[in-house]
Amino acid sequence: VERIERALALFMVVAWRVAYLMRKGRNCPDLDAALFFDPDEIRGAHLLNKMKMPATPPTLNEVVRLIAKIGGFLARNSDGEPGVKTIWKGLDQVHASAETLRALRDGLG
Repeated sequence: VERIERALALFMVVAWRVAYLMRKGRNCPDLDAALFFDPDEIRGAHLLNKMKMPATPPTLNEVVRLIAKIGGFLARNSDGEPGVKTIWKGLDQVHASAETLRALRDGLG
């Protein structure tokens, strides 16, 4: 029972972050993405989408959409904004790429 309670507590925090990113990406799309993501996560999202880093800092909505694209969001004109499922799937891969970038920078690769 204790392990289930700890797992649920962790899952609730992760679910809150994903839902928070989805809502902020929709309601405050022009915020600086650096307020919500560390630089390695932003770079990882661009690398996984095979895009160069922009000259200007990306906005929150741009990064959330990049992350959702990694998770399966198609980003067609009629698709609207991404949901929690595609953001969740994309964040999983972005976190792995951010860890890889950190390991390479620290000389562990």
